[in-house]
Amino acid sequence: MARRATKIVATLGPASSDPILLEQMIRAGVNVVRLNFSHGKTQDHIERAKLVREVASRAGRELAIMADLQGPKIRVGRFENGKVQLQSGARFVLDASRAEPGDLMGVGLDYKGLPRDVSPGDLLLLNDGLIVLTVDAIQGDQIHTIVKIGGELSNNKGINKQGGGLTAPALTDKDFQDLRTAMSFQADYIAVSFPKNAADMELARKLCNEAATKTGHCPALIAKIERAEAIPNLESILAASDGIMVARGDLAVEVGNAAVPALQKRMIRLAREYDRIVITATQMMESMINNPVPTRAEVSDVANAVLDGTDAVMLSAETASGRFPLETVQEVANICAEAEMAQDGQPDEDFNGKVFSRIDQSIAMGALFTAQHLGCKAIVALTDSGSTALWMSRRRSNVPIYALTPKLETQRKMALYRNVRPLLMDQNSDRDRVLAQAEASLCERGIVSSGDMYAITCGETMGASGGTNTLKICEVH
Repeated sequence: MARRATKIVATLGPASSDPILLEQMIRAGVNVVRLNFSHGKTQDHIERAKLVREVASRAGRELAIMADLQGPKIRVGRFENGKVQLQSGARFVLDASRAEPGDLMGVGLDYKGLPRDVSPGDLLLLNDGLIVLTVDAIQGDQIHTIVKIGGELSNNKGINKQGGGLTAPALTDKDFQDLRTAMSFQADYIAVSFPKNAADMELARKLCNEAATKTGHCPALIAKIERAEAIPNLESILAASDGIMVARGDLAVEVGNAAVPALQKRMIRLAREYDRIVITATQMMESMINNPVPTRAEVSDVANAVLDGTDAVMLSAETASGRFPLETVQEVANICAEAEMAQDGQPDEDFNGKVFSRIDQSIAMGALFTAQHLGCKAIVALTDSGSTALWMSRRRSNVPIYALTPKLETQRKMALYRNVRPLLMDQNSDRDRVLAQAEASLCERGIVSSGDMYAITCGETMGASGGTNTLKICEVH
């Protein structure tokens, strides 16, 4: 399998929970497994997390687990017959106080605050924008609408307001409980759905820090950018998060499909400038839910995300409930590897106008620059927290980065970093012995051989977080 810098996030579900198939998917290229808390019961997620750890160990890989919180349920209720067929021009009532099942005249709401968030003339987009309702009047808990674009509306379909403006909080009571569950099985990443601003992410961070006092484990936070309100707050959200997800589904419904490609490029660029990780998601290989090969448009979509510099591409229903989960992973891995071969790996431009005030960050940048110009076969980062490897991964380079850490938690988190292969290695002995062990590890894996050069970064005090202050260029004898 070709070396690949871009990582693959695969959602676990009924189609991919067989241990043998999951192991095949991991060997084919899955780096992060996503557990979607919008579906399934608490015990399901606990058991799947345990399964992932067991299968990954059997495959000889360490994966990251990402727990994706559901967020506010801005959805219609249930229908008497499971669904209705709405006709354009018909009247339809969304009723926050309705308890009985819906019919052709109207339906209840899971989100009781919707009548307060809308005004006459607003457009409500249901079922990912396939159905459009125009708000005609608000009467107490009832939103009277006229069907602008009709179609089949079934139980619990989502609701978006064109242009955004829904006030539902990003974190619900269910999310608080799910977050505690995710902490119990040591999820490496928590994805927060529908954050509007930095305060939403700061609340999630506070809850994680409180839970960490009991579990001793603190996950990294991913902000899912899927609300129109999040766009003007993007930089402050980035500053409050460890990374973002370009969640193109709900985002496209709120801002319009045509606006999303440029927003995707901007989000990826900003994430890298802020030294944050970024995942590109939604419909990456949608047709492979039912077909064994992707469309040409999907191939281009994945490749363009890679060329933009995304850390990872994410598969949702393709691996959770699709017919070809393994084939989908294989296709994405091949597309990523092929796109990376076409990339300019010269990092020089990335340093223009940049000022690095930290010693450890300057060492990381020096390693990238030097390794590229000397033709090194690898860059090795001896890291406790993973920061050195993260900084390196934010810049373009064709030189693979191998991050050696004594901490399993750090190794798993680094599984999401672009162009970084994390490896576990004890660093408790003196520095010279650790450096010799690092070179031996590279030779054993066939990464370097006699006559090859590699760059290695470390700290004078081994194992101290933030202590990287040394860059060494080595030649294998």
